[in-house]
Amino acid sequence: MPNDSQYVEILQSKAITEIQSCSNLKDLEELSHRYIGKKGELTLLLRSLGTLDEKERKKIGQKANKAREMFEREFAKKKQHLIMHEFESGEQDEWIDITAPGAKLPKGHLHPLTQIQREAKEIFQSMGFALADGPEIESEWYNFDALNIPASHPARDMWDTFWLKEPENSKQNLLSGTAILKEKPQKFLLRTHTSPVQIRYMEKIKPPLRVIAPGRIFRYEATDARHEINFYQLEGLMIGKDVSAAHFKGIIQEFFKRFFEKETVVRLRPSYFPFVEPGFEVDMRCVFCAGKGFSINKEGQKKDCSSCGHGGWIEIMGAGMVHPNVLKAVKCDPKEWQGFAFGIGLDRLAMMKYKINDIRLLYSGDMRFLEQF
Repeated sequence: MPNDSQYVEILQSKAITEIQSCSNLKDLEELSHRYIGKKGELTLLLRSLGTLDEKERKKIGQKANKAREMFEREFAKKKQHLIMHEFESGEQDEWIDITAPGAKLPKGHLHPLTQIQREAKEIFQSMGFALADGPEIESEWYNFDALNIPASHPARDMWDTFWLKEPENSKQNLLSGTAILKEKPQKFLLRTHTSPVQIRYMEKIKPPLRVIAPGRIFRYEATDARHEINFYQLEGLMIGKDVSAAHFKGIIQEFFKRFFEKETVVRLRPSYFPFVEPGFEVDMRCVFCAGKGFSINKEGQKKDCSSCGHGGWIEIMGAGMVHPNVLKAVKCDPKEWQGFAFGIGLDRLAMMKYKINDIRLLYSGDMRFLEQF
């Protein structure tokens, strides 16, 4: 290894230049090991001084020690500079403006069907309707018999029913103590409509009355864009001494006006339901096709509207004047009292209000869909 004074000067100049050109602490530490580490160039130079005569050893030794001191001094200065630079850079990256508004945490929200149900309840309650509830597992008496649909009645075929298996050794009627129920053991089922609630309500509350009963119902049927096996309905009932179909029309038009926040085109057409006489269906003009039964896509092609079954109208509810036999079932004199009943599909209302073209989306659990509401 060269050990003259010129070599020491060259080594010192090279080391200082490399220190000054370092841009990070990792490279600077590697440079320290290369020059003053156990096998560094300056370290090896100092160790080789023992092979020189006394005069040369003293001369070169002084220069080598000064070179090492200068290296350590420049190294410490550069290290401090890089540490401060990294700290300032990190501080800038991690800097927080405490005066800025905080990021809002995402909030949960009500399901669209819950929103629709709450809004419908508020509107009817503002018109004087009370709120009632009933069990989803019903007896044959409340779901059919008391509503003028006895076991032999062909109208039972209108409701595709989920019948429940009877408990073994069970001969006791659990859901009612009426004389009719005591005649024979009752079968149980998942309620096919919320109409049983009106029977339960009238057993306890005598007319005049007006009440609504929202809730979940079940139908054993095929699913498509307009039908589900599990959906929601709102039952309405108003009984008085002079209640007529005209009262129903006025109330339901007012409901639709408030619910959709605009005048809505509806129609009443004759229909049959065993618990009302006369009975009628209430349809709403389809909001997807504006009653045309079809729409025109971007390519100018005609496409049938699946939401309304290509008919231009969507069935919203069934209604009618309460059948005398229903009033008799709850020991209410049909010669003294009369009234109307109706059942609204809350799912259909949601589809109309939010322009949802497939009822199955409401039960899909897809957050991309639900977060729109």
